Amino acid sequence: MSLTFHWFLPTNGDSRHVVGGGHGTPATVSGRDRPPTVAYLSQIARAAEDLGFVGALTPTGAWCEDAWLTTAMVSQNTERLKFLVAFRPGFVSPTLAAQMASTFQRQTGGRLLLNVVTGGESHEQRAYGDFLDKDDRYRRTGEFLEIVRQLWDGKTVDLAGEHLRVEDAKLARLPEPVPEVYFGGSSPIAGEIAAKFVDVYLTWGEPPAQVAEKIAWIRGLAAKEGRTLRFGIRLHVITRDTSAEAWAEANRLLEGFDSETVKSVQAGLARSESEGQQRMLALHGGSRNGLEIHPNLWAGIGLVRGGAGTALVGSHEEVAERIKEYAALGIEEFVLSGYPHLEEAYWFGEGVLPRLAAEGVWRHPVGDRKPAGAQVPFAG
Repeated sequence: MSLTFHWFLPTNGDSRHVVGGGHGTPATVSGRDRPPTVAYLSQIARAAEDLGFVGALTPTGAWCEDAWLTTAMVSQNTERLKFLVAFRPGFVSPTLAAQMASTFQRQTGGRLLLNVVTGGESHEQRAYGDFLDKDDRYRRTGEFLEIVRQLWDGKTVDLAGEHLRVEDAKLARLPEPVPEVYFGGSSPIAGEIAAKFVDVYLTWGEPPAQVAEKIAWIRGLAAKEGRTLRFGIRLHVITRDTSAEAWAEANRLLEGFDSETVKSVQAGLARSESEGQQRMLALHGGSRNGLEIHPNLWAGIGLVRGGAGTALVGSHEEVAERIKEYAALGIEEFVLSGYPHLEEAYWFGEGVLPRLAAEGVWRHPVGDRKPAGAQVPFAG
């Protein structure tokens, strides 16, 4: 088995500092250091493609550029890289979304992956005209995926659900291939939706023991549905030639966190309805102390950023070992990022991936091609 690695397109802006925000909080001013232009995002995408990443995640929300439009443009500047497009089902009809996905597949040669985000923040959802509560949003997501799945199977769909209704819905042209659906959620109803409809269940970077519990939970629910899912994890990375260099970089990022910004972001995230976000907050408790919560797993990012708030920090060998530790639990896909995203892609791609390849747990998507070297000449 070869592990799968995805990178991240910072459509909320990039920087040599952490770009905070997300989950209903605005992007921090550091996001203006490198605006998310198509040219810059394409540079990151081409680097990820060359290094051996399979896809790139784009976020969704008021803090960033629209994922569908941005990836459609960036896709024209790449050849192989897939795009893990995050989107919220409540903002677009299921028939239109199925059609958009089908069009994306044809125009990119089948390079679309879908990250379904139900939306954990009612105040942000209401800004888009969505006034359902959290549990109803998940029920709507289930109806949405039921419709979309049938449309992609070539069926004509008539469904009158609690939240969605379509009549005589069908697609003139089917997607080839059918996009895989990625999904995350820590609440009981999120687990039910995942078990019934998704291909890959994603978790944020919690310590291995907690990740193992989640995997067992979802596996059990999926088994009751007669289904088998794959599992992925979302993490940041800070990897260097030595452990000391990596932790020095983590400390540099931490020193750049303005106390007022931390206070403001934490206050905003504290009202999050997302159980996953609350689990992230519990890892650091808003404190700058004790942030290494497992060997090489650092919770510092979560002080200023919503969503994924942990990073693998260490030498290339140490980061490779932590990846293998998660893989032993059943994690097959890793969705990674780092600041800045261009330079950090090279640190990981040239430092960690060759070591995983040498141990037989990863191979470059393009035959026997391997990233060369472990140095990043332009990274400071």
